[in-house]
Amino acid sequence: MDTKEDKPHINVDYFEDLTGKIATPEGDRVDEIGRRIRKLREAKGLSLEELSNLTGFEIDFLEKIENQEVHPQLGTVIKLSKALESAFGRLVSGVGDRLYSVTRRKEQKIVSRSTGLAGKQKLYTYKSLAPEVKGRHMEALMVQLEENPGGELSVHDGEEFIYVLEGTVAMQIGEDRFDLEPGDSVYYLSTTPHLIAAKQGRATIMAVLYGQ
Repeated sequence: MDTKEDKPHINVDYFEDLTGKIATPEGDRVDEIGRRIRKLREAKGLSLEELSNLTGFEIDFLEKIENQEVHPQLGTVIKLSKALESAFGRLVSGVGDRLYSVTRRKEQKIVSRSTGLAGKQKLYTYKSLAPEVKGRHMEALMVQLEENPGGELSVHDGEEFIYVLEGTVAMQIGEDRFDLEPGDSVYYLSTTPHLIAAKQGRATIMAVLYGQ
């Protein structure tokens, strides 16, 4: 009879070394998405009311995003990028100018944090892993999730792949709910209502988003 203790199938310490801690963003970096949205909207000659009609978002909400009072969730950015006929990555991390990107662990760039509709509760912070690639159709992100009890389900175009690195992730896809542990992953069409958050405290995931 085997009396040896079961060992985890992955080395969690390895992921701690890989991800490090995602510190609170400093400076103006977290404000860039709002500025990019405003700049692109104005370049297309769209009013906030017209953008509201295209996206279904309230004018006040859009105004808060552009004024950096609310930091949009990724699903919101995907909807805005489609309405503005812009690549998702352009709004998230800017326009790249390279054919490929090798990103060292210490070079991962914090792009933004996302907040709730009131702009106060932080939902997650994310780093872009390959912002330099020109014309990319996928966005690879390292995301630190916070708890989000009672959060609203997100629906948008595209596809998402999530791989859990640290902590426990509470995942809802349609009516189905899952607890995902380090080493677990999930792939889903973003047109299915979904919600992802840390089950308790914080959790870290790698997310690959494809915005159509």
